[in-house]
Amino acid sequence: MSNSSEPKSMRKVFVGGLSLKTTEETFRDHFMQFGELVDSVVMSDPYTKKSRGFGFLEFATAEQVDACQAARPHILDDKEVETKRAVPRDKFSNPEAGQSVKKLFVGGLKDLEESDLEEYFQQFGPCVSVSVMTDKMTGKKRGFGFVEFEDYDTVDRIVLKGDHNVNGTRVEVRKAIDKKDMNNPGGRGGRGGGGGMGMSRGKPGGDMGEIGRACVG
Repeated sequence: MSNSSEPKSMRKVFVGGLSLKTTEETFRDHFMQFGELVDSVVMSDPYTKKSRGFGFLEFATAEQVDACQAARPHILDDKEVETKRAVPRDKFSNPEAGQSVKKLFVGGLKDLEESDLEEYFQQFGPCVSVSVMTDKMTGKKRGFGFVEFEDYDTVDRIVLKGDHNVNGTRVEVRKAIDKKDMNNPGGRGGRGGGGGMGMSRGKPGGDMGEIGRACVG
C-alpha cells in the first residue's frame, strides 16, 4: 500500500530510453528491487502496440524513489535508461519542467546572501556553485540567484518539494535553462515526464507531450 501522506508527485518516476524489447514484466521486475511498486506501465503505440520507448513507475513511498535514483545508472535489457522524477500535470505549463538540469533559479531573495543559499540547499545535495546576481552599475542585489548541483536529480527534488523557506524568507525555485539552449529542442530529458499511469495505457490521446526548453533569469 502507498503512503497516503505523501503526494503521488513525490512517488512517481519517468523512465526514458527503454529498449524496444523491454516488456511490462521485465520493466517491473527490474525496478521492484528498489521498493514496492503501486503501479508501472510501459507506454505503447495505441495502434501498433509497440513500445514507445518510455514508461512510468509509482512507488509506495518517496524514500523508495530516492533509492531508485541513488542506484543510477540503470541497465535494463542491456540498455542504459534514464530515470527522473515525473513532472506533475499541473506543471506542464512550465516549459522547463521536463528538462534534466543541474542548475536552479532562486527568486525572492531580498537580503539573502550566497552563504545563506548554500547552507540551506546543501541539505538536498552537494552544491557546485552559488551566485546572487547584482546590478553591474550600482552593486545592489537584484533579488535572484542560481545554485548549481552535481546531480540533476537534486534539482528535481527541490522543485517538486515546492515551498522553500531560507532564514525566514520564502523563496521561489525553478529549473534554470541556459539561454543557449532555448533554440535547441533536443538533448537528454527532452520528453516531459507526466503522470499518465492508469489512464493512457496504449490509448489514443495518451501522449505525455514534449516539454520544450525555456530561459529563466
